[in-house]
Amino acid sequence: MSALLQDEMPRDELLLSAFLRMLRASDGDFAAIDELGKASGDLESLQIIINGLRREPQCKSAFDNYTRLGEVDLESLAILPQNTLGYVYANYMMQNNLKPLQHKPSSNDYEFLSAHLSETHDIWHIVTGCNTDILGEIQLESFYLYQLPASRFWLALITKNLLKTVLYDIEKSTEYMNAIATGWMMAKQAKPLFGVDWKTMWQTPLNEIRANFNIQIT
Repeated sequence: MSALLQDEMPRDELLLSAFLRMLRASDGDFAAIDELGKASGDLESLQIIINGLRREPQCKSAFDNYTRLGEVDLESLAILPQNTLGYVYANYMMQNNLKPLQHKPSSNDYEFLSAHLSETHDIWHIVTGCNTDILGEIQLESFYLYQLPASRFWLALITKNLLKTVLYDIEKSTEYMNAIATGWMMAKQAKPLFGVDWKTMWQTPLNEIRANFNIQIT
C-alpha cells in the first residue's frame, strides 16, 4: 500500500488493516509490528499518551529535556560487576545477538516518545523480569498498557494475542490471561519507568533498581 493511500484512509480503516496483517503474521514479524505502530500512532492518539505521561514529574522532566539513552558500549558494560544493570543488559543483548538502537536527536515530543520507548524496550524487559517468549512479551505488553495511558498500540498487541488464542491456541488462554494480569498488577504497583535516565544506573545493582521502582517479580 502506498504512503499516499495510507494517508487517504481513515484512521480506523488503516488501524484495522494493520491489525489484521498483524493477526495473520507469525509472532515476531517486525514489519507487521512496525506497520501496526505507525497505524496506531496518529498525532491525536500520541498526544493523549503524552498528556497522561506529563502528569508525572519524572516523565515531564524527560519530555522537557528529551532524555535519551545515547551511545551504549556493550563491551564496557560487560566488565561491570555481574549484579549491575549494565552487566545484565550487556549480557542480555549479546546473548540475543542484539545491538542498542540508535535514533537521531528528538526534535519534538512525538519523536522523543517513539525513540525513548524503542531504545529502552530491552531495559524494561530486564528490569521487569519479563522473558522474551510469548508469555513474557504479553506480560510486558500489559505492563506498558498500564504505564502508558490510552495506548492503542499496546492494547492492539494484547488484543491480537487474545484473538490468536481464540482462533488457534484456545488451550493457552489461561496462561495468556495470567500473563496479562501479572503484567498489569506489576505495573500498577510500580513507579513509572518512562523517562528514567538509565545510563546513570549502569553500575547500580539490578535488585536495588527493582526495589527503588517497586518492581515485584512474581
